[in-house]
Amino acid sequence: MKITAISCSLREESRSRRLLAVAADRLARRGHTLDTIDLRNLGGALPLCDAGMSYADPRVADLRTRIEAADGVLLAFPIYNYDGSAAAKNLIELTGRAWTDKVVGLLASAGGRGSYMAPMGIANPLLLDFQCTIVPRIVVVTEDAFDGDRLRDTFAGELLDDMLGRFERLIAAVR
Repeated sequence: MKITAISCSLREESRSRRLLAVAADRLARRGHTLDTIDLRNLGGALPLCDAGMSYADPRVADLRTRIEAADGVLLAFPIYNYDGSAAAKNLIELTGRAWTDKVVGLLASAGGRGSYMAPMGIANPLLLDFQCTIVPRIVVVTEDAFDGDRLRDTFAGELLDDMLGRFERLIAAVR
C-alpha cells in the first residue's frame, strides 16, 4: 500500500510529528511504501486558501498530486483551543478534491485530555465534502505520552496499533 503521511505542525518540538513518525515506522515495518510530508519543509508557509490564486502555487499542486497518488493518508496535527490546527485545515482547503474517496487516519496531539473530540472538526469536511473513509479510531496524545521520540504510553501505543490495523483493513477493502 502507498501511504502519504502528513505532519501539519509548524512547531519545532511537535508531538503530533513524533506520533506520525512512530506510526510511519510501524507501517514501514509492515512493508508499506510511505511518502512523508512535513509542512515545515515546503520552502515557506503555504498560501492561505483564498479560493483563487492560492491554488496556483506549485507546492499546492505537488501536494495534490502526492495525496491523489496515495491509497491512504495519515494526517497528524496539533490541537489548539479545542480544534485542529489552522495549517491542517488550510492544507485540506488547498488540496480539496485530491482527498476524494481516500481512507484517512487521524493523529493529533493536545494540551490536555479534554481535547479528544477536537479532531472531528478536521474529520467532518473530509467525510462530508470529499467522501473520505475516516478510520473510526482517532489517536489523540498529550505531552506525557512521550519520552523523547519514544511513545512510552502503553495505552496510546495500543490505540495507535488498533488504528493502524483498521487503516490497513479499510484501504484493502476499498482498493
